Amino acid sequence: MKAWLFGGQSIAVKHALFDVEASGLAVIADLFGEDRYFAHADAFWTAQNAAVEALRAGHVEAGWSDAIVVPPSEHFSTWDYEKAAKRKGGRVYIDVRASGEVTVHEGYVSRKEAARLARGETGSAPHKPPRPEVTGTMQTYIDLHRHAAVRAALIGRPAVALRVMVAHVIAGSPLWSVRVQSQTARDAATQESVETGLAETCFDKRRRAVLAVLDFDADAPTVTGSVQGWPVGDGAVAIFARLLELPDPVVMEVLAIVMGETLASGTPMVEAVGVEIGVDMAKFWSADAAFFDLIRDRDVLQAIVAEVAGETVAAANAGEKGKTLKRIVGDHLDGNDGRKRHEDWVPKWMAFPPAAYTARGGVGTVAAHCRAQAARATAQGRGTSEADTPQTIAASDTAANRIGTDDAVVTDPDASGGDRRLAA
Repeated sequence: MKAWLFGGQSIAVKHALFDVEASGLAVIADLFGEDRYFAHADAFWTAQNAAVEALRAGHVEAGWSDAIVVPPSEHFSTWDYEKAAKRKGGRVYIDVRASGEVTVHEGYVSRKEAARLARGETGSAPHKPPRPEVTGTMQTYIDLHRHAAVRAALIGRPAVALRVMVAHVIAGSPLWSVRVQSQTARDAATQESVETGLAETCFDKRRRAVLAVLDFDADAPTVTGSVQGWPVGDGAVAIFARLLELPDPVVMEVLAIVMGETLASGTPMVEAVGVEIGVDMAKFWSADAAFFDLIRDRDVLQAIVAEVAGETVAAANAGEKGKTLKRIVGDHLDGNDGRKRHEDWVPKWMAFPPAAYTARGGVGTVAAHCRAQAARATAQGRGTSEADTPQTIAASDTAANRIGTDDAVVTDPDASGGDRRLAA
């Protein structure tokens, strides 16, 4: 029952080797009140693997000949090994279970090695590694001070910071876990409509250009998450190095693609962005068979007939079946039989901003738009402070046209003439 509720895998918070509160990972309680579980398994494993690696390094630093991590796909069986002291080449085995639980087995060698040691043979026993130059505590001291210095210096280099951020979105890190918005639907007709739509076609064309400029696999489905074969964090460094070679307008296009891939569908942010940049749905969408098949409400259908064909036609066909009403709408949209063609018609639900055909509610885009407007109104309603003089506001407006300092400027590629942008 629990496995079903948690999507097939439930990882209890009690198995975490890291500080759960400090990690910021989302946790939820099960219906039985017995324990708390991580909401996202991938994010847990990113943090858990980093903690396991730190645990492994700590045992090696403590003088063990080796510390071996046994992954969830394998199983550590104590009967295949025999105990051995640290001074006799004993190893540490860190057994990681699929449940997230980690068990540490200290002082073991294989039976074959134990037999060789019993005969007095040294064989190829691992050489004890040299004592590290710095202790773990000293390394933490060094790391934190260098980290503080880098981020302080990064404040004055926004162009570099932008590339660091984009690299983190694409490749992830122990602290970044970004998911791509799936473009799939349970309804096959809806799936095909989205995949073949002009909007998706245009976006994918630009995505292919970004994949090429980053030297990624041309057949990769997304830019985000396309880094494979690198340890956690190292892939971001490789992408960062590549982004440093690219001009600002191209980096901004890469950012636009990864932001588009990770923009959550059906959210107030989609509404806010769509309204802000004035998205005209008629340029990207036209009514298709999948759309008409999904209209089941008669009141809505009659309202659409009145919107497309006029009130007179709607009143004259008020008693007709839904199939007939859909045909009337289709004929007017296509301009059949001498009718005026409505090429730019978009249903109220899909426009920016969206609207409803009835007062009953239940339109997700309208609800999301209301939330976006409420958030915007809250932000704008905070008023101006005493520091917001005409001079400071004017200076702020001027600075809004660019991001950064005089030696590191990131401009909007749409305002830069586009001469350094990616080829379509």
